[in-house]
Amino acid sequence: MNRIDRLYDRKVGIVGMARSGVAAAELVLELGGRPFVSDILPEKNLLEVIARLEKKNIPFECGKHSNRLLESDYLVLSPGVPASLDIITGATAAGIPIFSEIELAFWVCRGRVLAVTGSNGKTTTTTLLGEICKASGRPTVVAGNIGTPFSEVARQVGEDGLAVIEVSSFQLERIEQFAPYVAILLNLTPDHLDRYDSFESYCAAKLRIFENQTAEQFAILNGDDPVSMKAPFPYAGHRLMFSTENQYPDQSPEGVLKRGERLSGRLSGNEIDIIEVDKIGIPGPHNHSNAAAASAAALACGIDVETIAAVLERFKGVEHRLEDAGKVGGVHFVNDSKGTNVDAVIVAIRSMTGKVNLIAGGRDKAGDFTRLLPDATGKVEHLIVLGEAKDKIFEQLGRHIPVVMARSMADAVRKAYDLSHPGDTVLLSPGCASFDMYGNFEERGRDFKNLVCRLKNGKGSGATVDA
Repeated sequence: MNRIDRLYDRKVGIVGMARSGVAAAELVLELGGRPFVSDILPEKNLLEVIARLEKKNIPFECGKHSNRLLESDYLVLSPGVPASLDIITGATAAGIPIFSEIELAFWVCRGRVLAVTGSNGKTTTTTLLGEICKASGRPTVVAGNIGTPFSEVARQVGEDGLAVIEVSSFQLERIEQFAPYVAILLNLTPDHLDRYDSFESYCAAKLRIFENQTAEQFAILNGDDPVSMKAPFPYAGHRLMFSTENQYPDQSPEGVLKRGERLSGRLSGNEIDIIEVDKIGIPGPHNHSNAAAASAAALACGIDVETIAAVLERFKGVEHRLEDAGKVGGVHFVNDSKGTNVDAVIVAIRSMTGKVNLIAGGRDKAGDFTRLLPDATGKVEHLIVLGEAKDKIFEQLGRHIPVVMARSMADAVRKAYDLSHPGDTVLLSPGCASFDMYGNFEERGRDFKNLVCRLKNGKGSGATVDA
């Protein structure tokens, strides 16, 4: 895909001054376009970003979205921008096309795009697949919703290169030609219901990842996810399946499946033995599923099984996703700040052994926290809640699990530690967005880990340091 003609000498209004918005503006400028960036936040909140734009003489506005945006040939939205904004409604009424940042980047990416979406597991699977692609010797970038905007690196990808990108439902809402060579849908569980009017609308946004694929491209789905399997699939992409729960008969679908205690692949009639499940470096059934999805994508790209197996064995996971944050006084701390919906918390609780004191809360995404009860009952000793959602979580769970209110993350960590005994786990798995207290989930996770370090250094509530 090469649509530089859609950038050269075009007036492009970019809504949102976050990382992807600035990267999109720089890409438009680099290719001869005329970007204009707009953000509703005041200048004092955007000083670092403004300095970056001023350095390149990119015009911008802060504190409003003015009608200057309506002078654009088209708009590009940052992922977090609500679709309900008046300026978006006005642009739609005026017939101005509106695209997502990943659509823009796709126009100029010459290599193959491997895209990963789903409710849970995206970052782990994207990172793992990126490591496999790099190990194969192919020039590879890893970008998208994982941190580095796709627009920032899209032009670095040559015709023999691979772009492995994590894609959110928000980014898929405004695609037009985006057609990844490999598209992975990991699962579909309720999330972002504060943005979508129904679970069905959320699922429809996710399924758009397959919308423009041709029969020469690959669509990879989770055979263990009932919602994905029941969803309509009127798409042209060649379907592969991954599964670690179902035992298929000999005539199994193409893809990667768990057979006994091994992962094995089947592609173009060829059976491919990949690895013993116990040798996969990221523990837990959910991660074995992520490993199967990444393996299916790698096989679709022609990567040899030896490379796939070697990376599966050495890859140990990603920061902020069930990350070991250390031990203090015999209490284990786990950072799962990336767990921003209820299903992610369920996975996290299931992954823990022994008793758990769970820190949860933040900005609610219309989650149903009562769904935690089957896994939390008898395992979660205390629930320490903070942020905007703390009262809701107390109302939904307080009659079943002891709930402790916290004023801040520091207060939550201290209280969770004081309630714990040697051998217990303090698990940060918020089930909520971070934006009420932090800029992003990474900042939240780093704060949690720094507070654990303070405990280790004896600056917390009388903590002892493990030898």
